[in-house]
Amino acid sequence: MSSRTSTLNGALLALLSFAIYATSDAIVKYMGASYSPFQNIFFSGLFGFPLVAIMLMTDRSEGNLIPRKPAMTLLRSALVVVNAICGFYAFATLPMSEAYPIFFASPLLITLFAIPMLGERVGLHRGLAIVVGLLGVLVVLRPGQSHLGLGHLAAIAAAVIFAVNSVLVRITGQSERSVVIMLYPMIANTVVSGLALPFVYQPLPLAHLGLLAAMATLSFLGGVIAIAAYRRAQAAIVGTMQYSQIIWASIFGAVIFHEKSDVWTLVGTVIIIASGIYIVLREGTPAVSNTKPVTEARAEFDLGLQPRSSAWLKFFDSSKAKAGERNDPS
Repeated sequence: MSSRTSTLNGALLALLSFAIYATSDAIVKYMGASYSPFQNIFFSGLFGFPLVAIMLMTDRSEGNLIPRKPAMTLLRSALVVVNAICGFYAFATLPMSEAYPIFFASPLLITLFAIPMLGERVGLHRGLAIVVGLLGVLVVLRPGQSHLGLGHLAAIAAAVIFAVNSVLVRITGQSERSVVIMLYPMIANTVVSGLALPFVYQPLPLAHLGLLAAMATLSFLGGVIAIAAYRRAQAAIVGTMQYSQIIWASIFGAVIFHEKSDVWTLVGTVIIIASGIYIVLREGTPAVSNTKPVTEARAEFDLGLQPRSSAWLKFFDSSKAKAGERNDPS
């Protein structure tokens, strides 16, 4: 397969993956109108955990599930829990066309946070892209001109927390087993939401239970396809495809939730997307970035229901390498 064909296939797989993610997010919004985020997180985790566990059972690497950096693992797990709660609440209360642009600010924030956390040097071009992108967020929010509710604050918090956690994954990714990186946040999400469940539980009809199962399955399937995309195309190519979700958000918002986007939301969205794409492509330029925090973290925003693409890639790479060592006759 030629390099061009492989890249094209990777881009198409990425588009499919993000369409599936957007469909899962639409279910998150639909269910959020009737149930607490804690209840939705608990049941989606309950349905998703067996899918991930089956994949993790193929791990051939030696070791145990005890974190080498327990404090960092605890911090990351706590951040994933808060990110999920904020993300679910934001989807439940905001139009999808407003929630997504705020979430899309994550690559900008990752680049910003990488300066103190990773020692990354950000030059003039990426620095200006961060400033312009954050101005785009202000255009979407329009403080002082439109009502800013808890949903907007939850979306901002989710984007910030996701960005911080993405940088932390880059810091711990080399020393911690990928199984540990993936498993503990999922357990934390299920345990915390399970503890809150008795206080917020509402009976679920079978159809809604099926939607929660579909949400978890779609999130898992989107991740699997995203991994296949990263195997075929550069991270910068796959990363830019995430912005196709705004198209699906507009379609789902209009057809299912009867939402309408105003002109300023569209303008702000274009600014944020353009800045994010510029940063991702800029990281792919030689001698521009020392750490490539966005592309190497595979930092497409997610709600934390399933392990990150970067963790899955590390898991499969380490498992494959270990299998190769065992099959090597020398």
